[in-house]
Amino acid sequence: MGILSGNPKDEPLHYGEVYAIWTNLAVNNGLIAAYQTFYNHTGDDDLKSLIEECIKAMEEENKQIEKILKENAVGLPPAPPARPDARLEDIPVGARFNDPEIGAALAIDSAAGLVACSEVMGQCIREDIAMLYGQFHMTKAQIGAKILRLNKSKGWLVPPPLHAFPSK
Repeated sequence: MGILSGNPKDEPLHYGEVYAIWTNLAVNNGLIAAYQTFYNHTGDDDLKSLIEECIKAMEEENKQIEKILKENAVGLPPAPPARPDARLEDIPVGARFNDPEIGAALAIDSAAGLVACSEVMGQCIREDIAMLYGQFHMTKAQIGAKILRLNKSKGWLVPPPLHAFPSK
């Protein structure tokens, strides 16, 4: 029996898996702090709810990947402190992120997260890690669809030039 032929959880992580998981945790930590700031800046209740959903999803991911890193004796990346709650009215108008900017940032991060999850799944040799990132990918895809729907319904989506076929 080879080193990679038993229970996947007993197999060592390869360096690519370690780096991907560690980087995922570092990015999530930064995004959580950023999204807490976005939450303070938004006035739209639907957007606030979606920001909360994004934060909760990343916090859940973090619990799972922190456990894997600890089990494999990998140090955790630093995390910024949680952002305090602020009242929108206390933030000067010119210093605020506006709701369409926040919606666009969420969409960009969602797309990048899907690509990152796909990359991790493709490089994994541990099936349990690949499956975990498959779950993360599915969650990100579902949230991404909600972000798209919200951006479209609020009129915040700026589409590229649309191509219409000439009628025959």
